[in-house]
Amino acid sequence: MSGEAGALAGPDGGLRCPWGLSTEDYIAYHDEEWGRPVHGDDALYERLCLEAFQSGLSWITILRRRDGFRAAFADFRIATVAGFTDEDRARLLADPGIIRNRAKIDATLANARVLADWPEGELDSLIWSFAPDPASRQVPKALSDVPAITDESTALSKALKKRGLRFIGPTTAYALMQACGLVNDHLADCVAREAAGS
Repeated sequence: MSGEAGALAGPDGGLRCPWGLSTEDYIAYHDEEWGRPVHGDDALYERLCLEAFQSGLSWITILRRRDGFRAAFADFRIATVAGFTDEDRARLLADPGIIRNRAKIDATLANARVLADWPEGELDSLIWSFAPDPASRQVPKALSDVPAITDESTALSKALKKRGLRFIGPTTAYALMQACGLVNDHLADCVAREAAGS
C-alpha cells in the first residue's frame, strides 16, 4: 500500500481505505474481515498460508480463490494437512482452484507438519505476542502512512522461521498482522476503523 490517498467514498457514501474500493469482493473483505482480530491455530494457519500464497500477487487473486484453497487444504485444519501424502501434493499441484506454485504448496505442507507438533494454542499465543501497543502507533491518515514492514513484523518473521516455518518474511508477517487485527491500519476516516478496534 503506497500513495498519498486518504479515505475515499464508497458506493454507499461511507469513507473507506482506497484499496478496499476496487471491487465488491474487496469492499466486503475490507468492511467485514480485514483488521478484525483472528484467533485460533487453524484460523491463523489459514491466514499464514494465504498471505504466503499472495506473495508477488494481488490479494484479490487469493480472495477470489479462497473457497478453492479451503477445499484443497481441508479448511486449513493443521492436523489434517500435516497428514497429506505425496498423492495429495500431486493433487494440489494440478488443482486449478488454487495458485499452483510448487514452493508455496510445499511450504504450506511443511508448515502444517511443524505446527502439528506444537501444543494447542501455541501458534495463536506466539503470533499475538508480537502485537504492538495500540497507543504506540500513529493512526494512519493516508496510505503513505501505512508501513510495509515494522520492527514487530520483522521479529515475528524471525520467531516463526526459528521455529521451523517457511515462506514468512517480514512483509508477509506484516500483512498477516494487518489482516488478523494485531494492528489496525484502517485509515483515520475509514468507516471500518472503529469496528476493527484498537
